[in-house]
Amino acid sequence: MPIKAVVWDVDDTLFDYTTADREGARAHLLAEGLMDGYASAEEALERWREVTREQWARFAAREVDYETQRRDRTRVFLGREMTDAEADDWDRRYVTHYESAWSLFPDVLPVLDALAASHRHAVLSNSSLHVQDRKLRVLGVHDRFEAILCAAELGVSKPEAGAFLAACDALALPPDQVAYVGDHPEIDGRGAAEAGLLSVWIDRGKEWVAVEPPVGPRRIASLAELPAVLAADTRFGAPSTFG
Repeated sequence: MPIKAVVWDVDDTLFDYTTADREGARAHLLAEGLMDGYASAEEALERWREVTREQWARFAAREVDYETQRRDRTRVFLGREMTDAEADDWDRRYVTHYESAWSLFPDVLPVLDALAASHRHAVLSNSSLHVQDRKLRVLGVHDRFEAILCAAELGVSKPEAGAFLAACDALALPPDQVAYVGDHPEIDGRGAAEAGLLSVWIDRGKEWVAVEPPVGPRRIASLAELPAVLAADTRFGAPSTFG
């Protein structure tokens, strides 16, 4: 069956989260006078990334809610007790710097334009609707998507099949007529493939651990390659270009 819709991941697929977080954290830590406690700016930023990953993993495992993992990230990073209000205020100051660095990847608008008439579009993110809805509006692409689904509201997150199938249900399409595009080879790539979607891994050059899924996602280095992948897909029996 032909692919009729594309479901998109957001962070580091459409939106350059890594750069925005790095630049936002750098500006925030400088403004807060926190760089002096580290041997270098890179050491401080690596500690920020480490704590962010740890706390996000707790949220992804549904051990805590979205707000709690944000507050705990601040507490752990600063190494001190804080009330919820204090942690929220500190996080809001970070968000101001972070949002000033928001941008889409340069290959996003061209591919959305190229596929606008031929495919329907939706978003599936492991974040929260509050965060991603606003982000897509600020970036000017919110109206490109029929549905925006996020793990915090769904109660199920990628790589679980239920998350991908919820996106298919929102589009009223079976999985074999839907492609999923994401930047993580396991959470996005393997998850979408095992849920029965056409899985497309956009390799943004991150240092992911090599994996070999039984039904591999199609690997692309630029979204400019996506229209050809969608047009050529034969779903079952097509060779994987993963790895």
